Amino acid sequence: MPAADPNRVLRLMPIGVGAIAGTLLLLNRLLTPELTGTQSRSDAVGVIVSAVLILTGLLWQQIQPRSPDTVILNGHEGFELDPTLPDPLKIEIAWASHLLLTNTATRTLVMVWDGKPWARRGILSPTPLTQPGPIVQRALSTHKPIYLVNLQIYPGKIEFDYLPDNTQGVICQPLGDRGLLILGANAPRSYTRQDEIWVAGLADKLANSFQEHLTPAS
Repeated sequence: MPAADPNRVLRLMPIGVGAIAGTLLLLNRLLTPELTGTQSRSDAVGVIVSAVLILTGLLWQQIQPRSPDTVILNGHEGFELDPTLPDPLKIEIAWASHLLLTNTATRTLVMVWDGKPWARRGILSPTPLTQPGPIVQRALSTHKPIYLVNLQIYPGKIEFDYLPDNTQGVICQPLGDRGLLILGANAPRSYTRQDEIWVAGLADKLANSFQEHLTPAS
């Protein structure tokens, strides 16, 4: 279910106050048997103020940004790590994934290295990642992140069946030139530019750790 807009009442308040004031002015005019010049001028000012309030409320509906509608992702909460990972890398993955889940809109994530999913955390889909799809492959080949701001309207969403089926937004963030960090959000357009920069920095740190612990000694 979409989350309620916390600013809805505030944005509607000028419209409500203006409508009530205008209605009271009209009733007062109808119930007054004889109008004076002073009352006519006061009514005119009151009508102008009511109209300005209503217009302000209507403008707020258009100008003030609404918070993205969030959903409860379908799936079960969990944390899966490949048991063959070295303990220091397990600790690093646990730390990084915790930061992503608690400090961004991320609610599910998958870490891939050399084509293999080594970890996933958050709300998990019953379908595991077996073969990265075209979007993931493009992010890997170009070494550039891909941000799908509204996954539900994107035709290629079928390749992300290893994420909850109602995931709203996805970032495919390269981990160096051998891995990928796939993040799923519970709201469309929920990652800010600052979030993207922060995710990229964290991905660089993870890439160094994967490179250090999963590269065979020569």
